[in-house]
Amino acid sequence: MHPLNPYYNRYDFKRLIKFHPLLQKHIILNPSNEETIDFSSSIAVYALNKAILLADFKLENYDLPIGYLIPPIPGRLDYLLHIRDFLSEKFNTSQNEQLRGLDIGTGANGIYCILGAQYFNWKMIGIDSDEKAIEIANNNIQHSDELKNKVKLYHQENKSFLFKNIIKSCDLFDFIVCNPPFHISKEEAIKGSLRKLNNLGSKSINTEFKLNFEGQANELWCNGGEVLFIKRLIKESLMFKQQVKVFSTLVAKANSLIIIEKQLNKVKANFYIIPANLGNKKGRYVMWWFEINKS
Repeated sequence: MHPLNPYYNRYDFKRLIKFHPLLQKHIILNPSNEETIDFSSSIAVYALNKAILLADFKLENYDLPIGYLIPPIPGRLDYLLHIRDFLSEKFNTSQNEQLRGLDIGTGANGIYCILGAQYFNWKMIGIDSDEKAIEIANNNIQHSDELKNKVKLYHQENKSFLFKNIIKSCDLFDFIVCNPPFHISKEEAIKGSLRKLNNLGSKSINTEFKLNFEGQANELWCNGGEVLFIKRLIKESLMFKQQVKVFSTLVAKANSLIIIEKQLNKVKANFYIIPANLGNKKGRYVMWWFEINKS
């Protein structure tokens, strides 16, 4: 985890419960007699992340319907901290500069836009091909005047594109972030979810399975999985290489990297891979950029 991540250490549950009292009913004790939650329970995870948003990100309210992807705040914040560091090191941006970012596939949770705006004071745009997801995310944005001034969400009507037709010719962005659907099918997503619940020792797998698969098709799987999605992202980035400093994506599967690196070399992009180790979960952030001839 990034050393500046405020959730590097244990959660302060007593403080979080003050902001979201419903979290209290999900507190349990681990074998060391320390307070925690059942991370195999989507309801408990949602209560924790809602409490974090209300306590630490100045949201007045946050609602996410059952079945939509629950964003783990520490991990999502970690991604943005690495983006800030990379832009500072590679492009000499100030750590306190108000950057402009675009989140591809922002989802119903709109989490990268919320964290970017509230934690870093960045201007954020989120796009998604799921119109219902944009509606849900917008409802949360409207609860905060600060968010309304810093975040704009758009529905990508043409599913043939990821961000083409959203970025205008006059737009300039410091970065793009993306958390792509990484399964290739609903069946693979089901197996992955059940495996995760088994590993976490869930006692209510049937219940959790039902909660985890209502309304998440665009968030968890797509044709070709993360490899095909990211290949599309790389190809589309070529069209906007003069308008975006750094393109990036989260890559969940290590064996996806060979194909992704091949595609990046094909379009002659510079790229850098950062390991993302959050607890027992391993991933990586892939960042790429293009040398622009200014002559």
